[in-house]
Parts: sequence; C-alpha cells; structure tokens
Amino acid sequence: MPPAHVLLIDCPDQTGLIHRITGVLSRHALNILKNDEFVDAETRYFFMRTEFEGDIDAAALRTELLAELPKSVNLHLNPRKRKDIVVLATKEHHCLGDLLLRYAYDELDATILAVVSNHNTLQPLVAKFGIPFHYVSHEHRDRPEHEAAIHKALAIYNPEYLVLAKYMRILTPDFIRQYPDRIINIHHSFLPAFIGANPYKQAFERGVKIIGATAHFVNADLDEGPIIDQNVIAVNHRYTAEDMAKAGKDVEKIVLAKALKTVFQDRVFIHGNKTVIF
Repeated sequence: MPPAHVLLIDCPDQTGLIHRITGVLSRHALNILKNDEFVDAETRYFFMRTEFEGDIDAAALRTELLAELPKSVNLHLNPRKRKDIVVLATKEHHCLGDLLLRYAYDELDATILAVVSNHNTLQPLVAKFGIPFHYVSHEHRDRPEHEAAIHKALAIYNPEYLVLAKYMRILTPDFIRQYPDRIINIHHSFLPAFIGANPYKQAFERGVKIIGATAHFVNADLDEGPIIDQNVIAVNHRYTAEDMAKAGKDVEKIVLAKALKTVFQDRVFIHGNKTVIF
C-alpha cells in the first residue's frame, strides 16, 4: 500500500485556497483520502486537514504548496505514524495505568518511551509493562534544579510530546518554552471553582451536580491552555466525596485518552488560546 500522509494548513482565508491546494496534490499524482476544512468567522482564518496517499518528494511538494498560499501560513506535512511520548506522573495511578494498558493493546497511536516521576510509587506498575521508569525526586532541590534533572532524563528519548498523567508539580515557564504546544495535561473540571487540596471534598460540601475533566495543552498560564477535550457526568446527593473522586478519576482517564488520540492523529490546530479539531 502507498504511504499515507497528513497535510495541515492554516492561514488567512482567501478565495480559491481549497482548489489551489488540491490542485498541487493532483499534479503530484497524489490521491486524497479525506479532506476537512473550516474558516473561523471572526478572524477569517482558514484551516484544512487532508489525508492523502502516494509516493512524495516532500521538499518539492512543500515548495509548490507554499507558492500557492499566503505568506503568513503554517504548513505541516506529516507521515501517518505513531508519536513518541514520555509520561510524567506522581502518585495517582488511574491515568497512567489506563495509558499503559492502551499502549500494550495498541490503542494509543503512540509509543510510550518512558515514565518520569518525582516519586517512585508507580515504579512497580510501570515495570509490568517493560517501560523504563525514571525516579527524579524533587526533595532537597529547588524547582530549576529539579527540572534540569527531568530534562536530563528526557534528553535520552527526545519525545515528540510530554503527557502529564496527574503530574502534581507546577512546571516553570522556562521548562514549558522548551516544549511549545507539546505538553498535554489532564485535570478535574472544578478549576477554577475549587482549587488547592481536596477539590472533591470542596465540591461535595458545595453540593455540585456535575463533575468532569479537561485535557488541554500546557502553556505559561498552566491550567488555562488551549482545551482539547472535556466531559462531565451527573452526580447527586447520594454521592460521598469519595464517590465523587472515584467517578472523577474515570472521567479523567477517558478524557485524557481521547484527547491524546486526537492529537496523535494530527487532528488538532491551535489558534490563539483555542483549538480547531477535525
């Protein structure tokens, strides 16, 4: 079978963009398998994702596409392949365990190269899957020193994405800048209503009626980065704080897995602090 590729383009909207882009693919004898496009009505910005097959000269194809597009354009020409990722975790096992199982059964569209944690609590779990585990303690280290040690571990693998699977350390702007739009986090959707310790206890005391989770890219604003996926479930007066926490964990791992699959399949555009998802 010919190799499959994904073309991602976003730029200011112009008349005839779809015709010009698909025309280039046609001239290169490439077969379009699927095409999606969207124009943001407020910013008049154009987004297009195209799956196609055929043998390509990537440099020549990119040059011809750029000649047909506005000067201000983002163009990514990606082969369809599994992404290389490293997972950061602390002590909670639910998200990490779910990702390890999905990886073991080839449901993640990614290769987990390693797990890095500031505690060694989850090492026995990770060992069952034969994945390297790096215990990088934060004890007796200031934040820059700890992050330098994490960078040293990550440098072994050069991952395409970092996944924060309930990693409970705040990352500095300097760290985040080294992985722009490449760090994905999951958290409960009580933010910013219930922050700090015991959010589910706070929610229980407030009598909330829904709980949920949000997966997002990490930027300098921490939990305010572009949202990839969210979901909620209903709860009622019969739920204890512990029941809410268990239900919340189920939502978190499902939302994280769905968000990762979307990103790893090259379906996400970041536009300002929002996402366009095909």
